[in-house]
This record gives sequence, C-alpha cells and structure tokens, in this order.
Amino acid sequence: MHYQVIHHTPGRLRVRSGRCAFNHDQAYGIECRLLKQKGVYSVKATPCNGGVFILYEGTSPQAIFRTLDRLRPETLRSHEPEERAEARKLARSFFLRIAGKASSFLFCKVFLPPPLRMAKAFWNYSSYLRRGMAGLGSGRLNVAVLDAVSIGVSIGTKAYGTANSIMFLLSISDLLENYTRKKTRAALAASLSINIDRVWRVEEGGMRQVPMEQIRPGEKIRVDAGNVIPVDGTVLSGEAEVNQAAMTGESEAASKREGSVVFAGTTLETGSLVIRVDAAGDQSRINNIIALIDHSEELKARIQSRAEKLADSIVPYTLLTAGALFLFTRNISKALSVLMVDYSCAIKLATPISVISAMKEAAARKIMIKGGKFMELFAKTDTIVFDKTGTLTSACPQVTQIIPLSDCSREYILKTAACLEEHFPHSVARAVVRKALEEGLHHEEEHAEVEYIVAHGISSRLHGKKVLVGSYHFLFEDERIPLTEEQRLTIRNHARGKSNIFLAIGRRAIGMIGVSDPPRPEAAETIARLKRQGISSIIMLTGDSESAARAISRQLGITEYRSQVLPEDKARFIQQLKKSGKTVCMVGDGINDSPALSCADVSVSMKDSSDIAREVADISLLSSSLAELVVLRELSCAVLEKIERNYRFIVGFNSSLILLGMFGLITPDLSAFLHNASTVYVSARSTRRCLPPVRVPK
Repeated sequence: MHYQVIHHTPGRLRVRSGRCAFNHDQAYGIECRLLKQKGVYSVKATPCNGGVFILYEGTSPQAIFRTLDRLRPETLRSHEPEERAEARKLARSFFLRIAGKASSFLFCKVFLPPPLRMAKAFWNYSSYLRRGMAGLGSGRLNVAVLDAVSIGVSIGTKAYGTANSIMFLLSISDLLENYTRKKTRAALAASLSINIDRVWRVEEGGMRQVPMEQIRPGEKIRVDAGNVIPVDGTVLSGEAEVNQAAMTGESEAASKREGSVVFAGTTLETGSLVIRVDAAGDQSRINNIIALIDHSEELKARIQSRAEKLADSIVPYTLLTAGALFLFTRNISKALSVLMVDYSCAIKLATPISVISAMKEAAARKIMIKGGKFMELFAKTDTIVFDKTGTLTSACPQVTQIIPLSDCSREYILKTAACLEEHFPHSVARAVVRKALEEGLHHEEEHAEVEYIVAHGISSRLHGKKVLVGSYHFLFEDERIPLTEEQRLTIRNHARGKSNIFLAIGRRAIGMIGVSDPPRPEAAETIARLKRQGISSIIMLTGDSESAARAISRQLGITEYRSQVLPEDKARFIQQLKKSGKTVCMVGDGINDSPALSCADVSVSMKDSSDIAREVADISLLSSSLAELVVLRELSCAVLEKIERNYRFIVGFNSSLILLGMFGLITPDLSAFLHNASTVYVSARSTRRCLPPVRVPK
C-alpha cells in the first residue's frame, strides 16, 4: 500500500494514502490486519481521506511500516466486516420482530372485535400454560408457573385486554433477553473467529478459488503472505514465517516448512505455503475454542447457580403473597399487580451476561478463560503457587559457566550436552544448545535414541556407554553416579545461586553446566500487587537446587518456596493446601506442571506453555507479561461486585413494584411494563466493561 507519513511520535503514527485509496470494507480490513500485530492496540482507518491513525506500545514503527507495505487491496477483501454484518443482521431481525409484534398488538386492539380478541387471548395463553404445566410437572414453582397463573387469572376474570397486554410485554421481554444474550456471546466468539469466504485449492493442473465450505480434510490449499490460514493442516511445500499469537501468544513469528503443523487463525507474515487440510470449519482447533466459549454457561459460576436457585425459590412466596392479598382485599387488580413481578427473569439473565461480558473483556486483554466459575474461583483465591522456570523467570536462561569434573575439556562437555539437549524443547535445553552454537561447537549425531525423563533429565547411549544429562538429584541420588570429595567440593563452590545440570558418561561424572535464569522484569512488582489485592500466601515450587530457589525467592519477595520438587510432589503439595482450607491457584507452563495444574482449584498457563499445560489450565495468558495476573484478579473481583450490585437492584426495584401493587398505586399493566423494563435495563447494564479501557499513552 502506498502511503505518506503525516505525523509520528513515540507510540503514535499517522499515515495517509489519499482519497479513494480504500473503501469502508477495506478500511475495516486495514484495522483488523494492524490490530493483529503485537504492540498495536488501536487503529482507525478513514476512507474519506485515506488516513490511518495507529497507537502502539512495545513494537517498533519499522515493524508497522513493513505491515503497511505488504497491504494490498486484493488481500483486504478477505477482511469483510463479518462481525459488523452479523451484528447488523441480528439487530435487523430483532427490530423487525419487535415491529411485527407491536403492529399485530395495536391492530388487534383497535380493529379486532371483542370475541376475536378473547379467542386470541386463549390461543396465545396456550403456550404459557404448557410451559407452566411443564414446570409443575418437574416439581418446580418457577417463573413459567408464575406467568401462567397471572395470565390465567386475567382471563378467568374476563380481563382479556389485560391478558393480551401482559403476553405482549412478556413476548417483547423474551425477544430483548434473547437479543442481548446472543449479541454478547457473539461478540466474545467473534474475537477469535475466522471469517474467510474463499480459498485457493490446489488441483491437478493448477489452482482454483473455491468457497471455504467446500474444503474437506485431505485436500490441498495454498496460502500466501498477508493472509490468514483458514484450516489446521500440515505443510507440504514452501517456507514461511507464521504469526501464531492468536493461538499460542508467541511474540515472534514461527518458521514453517515441509512437515510443519499450522493452525487455523494464524497469519502468514512472509512466504507462501501449500497445506494439506487436516481439520477445517468446526473441527479446527480455534473453532473448538470458540465452541467451548459459546457453551461456557455450562461452566457456571457458583454465584450464578446460587442466584438462579434463589430466584426460583422466591416464586412460591410471590404466589402466596398474591393469593393472600386477594383473600384479604378481594381486589383482583392488586393481586395481579403482584403476580406481574418476579425476580427470576432479571437474575437469570443479568448474571450470565455479566460473566460472558467479562470473559469477552478478558479475551480483549489476551486472557482466555474457559468458564465463568474459574473467574469466581480466581477472585476468591487466597493462595497462588508459582512454578519457577518459564513462569516467574523469563524462560530464556543463559549458560554462565561450564565446570569440568574430570579431564574432559569444557568444549567437549558443552558439545556433548548440546547434542542430547537439542531433542527437547525445554528452556534450559535451549540455553545449552544456544551456547554451543555461539561458540561454534558443531557435533555429529553419534548417540542412540534419546529418552526424556520428565523433571529429571535425559538418558541415552554414546559409543556404547550410558550417558546422562540432568539434575544433581537425577544423576547422583537416583542413578547413584559416584562423586569424589574433590568433585563434591568443586560442585559446592560453583553451584550457588544457579540452576545446574550435570553430565555423566559410563557412570563417571564429566562436568557441570551452570545456567542463570533471571526473573521476569515485572515479576517482583506483580507479586507485590497480588499481595495488596488480598492474596495471603504466594509460594514458589521448583525442581532447581536449594541455592537457586533461595536466590530467586529473595529477589521476588517470596517468603515460602520448595526446591527440588518432582511433578508428583507439586500435585501432592497442592492437594495438601486445599485440604487445609485454602483456595489455590497454580500458575505454570511445562509438562511437569500439568499434574499440579489439574489438582488446583483454578489453574493458569503462561503464553509459552506446552500444549498439554494449555489444555489442562482453566485460564491461559496470551500476553508476555505476568502483570496480566493482576488484571485478571481485578476483572474477576469486579464481575462478582457487578453481579452483587445487580442483585441488590433487582431485589430492591421489584420489591418496590410489589409494594406499590399491594396498595393499588399501579395497575397490572404498568407493573408488568416496569418489571420487564427493569429486566432489560439491568441486562444492558451487565454488558458494560468491568475495568476502565487501556490507557492511551500521550
């Protein structure tokens, strides 16, 4: 795309392409494309003058310029504003149905003769009666029973106009409830959904553009730079850099070539790929996530379940109040005014909308929550247990020392360890491999198949001898590799304050590699803020040595920690905390954290977590900062406060309506109108954001 830089200061960029450079739909495509770039949090594209205003933080302007340079009108067409179109379609359908019901009601009231109005009341009442009978049949006095009784009393007293008015208001209320719920849930799912209409299918003799819905597993498609990958699949040919932030939270693009796996919803930054389709449409990984979100009400917060039970439990008292009022006053109008009011509608609607709205807000802040109950549990958490490596530390450790424990050279120790470690994507393993590359130590694959022993180390065979790489506990306690007094003294002198791995060949200790794993820059401040938010206990668990654990805990202000902890020990420790009455959150990232993540009341995975940790965790952070835990705590507490505030309003307002009806100060029609209007109001209020928007730097 051709453009001119009009204004540029740190964090703010304005470019202009000129009049008619792009239309409204393409403007939406520009916004979508730029917002997918890490660090860009606000974009406004204006078609009338071709201007694009960008606010960013944590990225370079050169990266934004490269994205702008790659934009082309033909690629922007794939970014049709599907979300806006769906929202308009939903709104249009809603208003048409409202207009239809209102027109029908007014026509019947003005032009229909009384006998026909009476027949219409009986006909419409049949559906309310069936619902009420179903409620009674299930042994519950719920809102459906209340509606059936109130309308039935009106018809029984030959107040057909009142009955029709009540049913009209109830139908409008139902439409409003469904519209609000659908709009809120659709907005959440839209934050992840893939909106691609057509793709290039690779066929014999060339390529053909076909509708996305025609693509089946096993077929081949081609995706070029700047486009979103629409399927889960395997790369058959080509090389490309793929931005996987939407799926994994990775800050840097991943290199993909033949044999690599790609996921729907990720974006090609450079290159092109021919992909064999493994899963498309509803079967793709990202659509499975959307389905989970869409059905998230199955994971209800406890406060929501309690509110619904309480709302239903009030219905019998409403019926008794109306009955007693009629017995004492013989005034059917007063009794009907009471029957028109119930607490259940508003509570049952406002509470899930509040939760779903908060989940949408969390998704916008790159926090993926798998259900409302996990927000409630995180708000009530009093103990957070952190894994160390990759969680409290940056997952980018550096080799700081290589100490021979025999007559082998430091180069041989590093080269041999790197040869084994390169097979496993652990942060410490990557540090060893990276150090060998930096020193130009190339190696041949001379070892046998490598076995990874979780939380311990690596075992293989080299030139007929057993070779071990791993922790002190693994080599010298589990495998009983002998140590001389001189070797023990060397280890003691060099092991302090570091994570250390050891190399042994043929039951002989060869060397020690010291790895420094500094804490994340924001870790200390995050822990301090979590304490101020009411987290009474923060604990660190690590498989590292006592000295390394002690050094990190001092830097971060953590008073309680456990060192040299195995995966099963982490899970056992979590269970002990829960038995003592604690509400425990576990934060981790590795395969070895999975048992503990499963055991905790609520669990959080980091952005660079292993696949299994992300699957097990209840909440996933997709940003690179631990500070999102503070935001998550604020959001979780805020949504519970919102639900409590809604509950107080619902009880207070509807109780006032009942009192006004009991004293004959409002009619049944007005009581029904005010009750339904309050339900709509509290539902709309529930969609408001819980936290203030992200501040724009000036």
